[in-house]
Amino acid sequence: MSEYQYYEFTAVDRPLTAREQSELRSLSTRADITATSFVNTYEWGNFKGDPRELTERYFDAHLYLTNWGTRELMLRLPKRVLDPAVVAAYCVGDSASAWTSGKHLIIRLNREDEDGTDEWDIGGEGLLTSIIPVRSGLAGGDRRLLYLGWLRCVQSEELADDEPEPPVPAGLGTLDASLTAVAEFLCIDWDLIAAAAAGSPPVTAAEPSAAQLCTWVTRLPAREKDTILTALITGDAHLRSQLLRRYRDAHPADASSTMTPRTAGELLTTAALLGAERERRDAERRERDRARRERSAAAARQRHLDTLAVDQPAAWQRIDELIAAKKPHDYDTAVQLLVDLRDVAERDGDTAAFRHRLAGLRAVHARKPSLLERLDLAGLDA
Repeated sequence: MSEYQYYEFTAVDRPLTAREQSELRSLSTRADITATSFVNTYEWGNFKGDPRELTERYFDAHLYLTNWGTRELMLRLPKRVLDPAVVAAYCVGDSASAWTSGKHLIIRLNREDEDGTDEWDIGGEGLLTSIIPVRSGLAGGDRRLLYLGWLRCVQSEELADDEPEPPVPAGLGTLDASLTAVAEFLCIDWDLIAAAAAGSPPVTAAEPSAAQLCTWVTRLPAREKDTILTALITGDAHLRSQLLRRYRDAHPADASSTMTPRTAGELLTTAALLGAERERRDAERRERDRARRERSAAAARQRHLDTLAVDQPAAWQRIDELIAAKKPHDYDTAVQLLVDLRDVAERDGDTAAFRHRLAGLRAVHARKPSLLERLDLAGLDA
């Protein structure tokens, strides 16, 4: 199997300058580089750049994928929209880590194929596009991505069994498309997610209405409104997310779960039980499907035999014609017709007549070893 490495970087908050694109070109002559992206695929050799450094300097998102099981996602956000102390409660291992660089906070989520059984057989194209929306959700106060990163640490057994879980965000049981893409990319066990979701309150409301926002904005101090307008005019990419987060903080309808924190070991145990129950239900469903298919096939078989029984002389004539053609395919068709006639005879209690007719057929065609072999294999002995 050939080697496959896929690198993609995306700039979201601002485009790259011509000078920055030139700097990136020095790292790779083959990469597709635009004002907002850097994409390269390697089937031999390695990328000369440092993904961590590139994310710190140029890009807001990075995805790395190999066909031997390594999968990496990095997201960069301004520290003013995401509290490093909050992130630190979730990013606690090799599979989920975070650090600051200048005015930014970078989150790195990682998955390694510990067992060497990775079955990822598609390219990385389009994956980062499907994931990037989680970044705006994170900036707006949605901590589900962070919790998924913590679960990845749990699944990779990087935490002690008695490690308590961080605050559980609302809506773990209803992941949107981008969060689902993250979970799939990092191969997070869906039974583990379901176990965690049992302690996650539902999202009780959609985004606030225009009237609710108007009431809230009206009550803001004039100086804060001036600050907001200035940020709007200067093109603050995260202004909307910041304001929505402030609104939600002031109206905590979707607060995190208040239940007693569970431990990593408890979640793994619950996930195992859920998995066993799911496998039991799947086995029952497969058995029901198998039985239904068998009943359907048996009914269809009986209908076929009923039709054949109506005009058996015509069936025997068709058998003679097929054998006379002396072609392997026609021999096979003739043998199948004989099997059908035998089953009709056994069902109707008239096996003697069938065996007499079969013996005569074998005698007539005694010099056709290919046909006789097929008859023997089908259990059509005289």
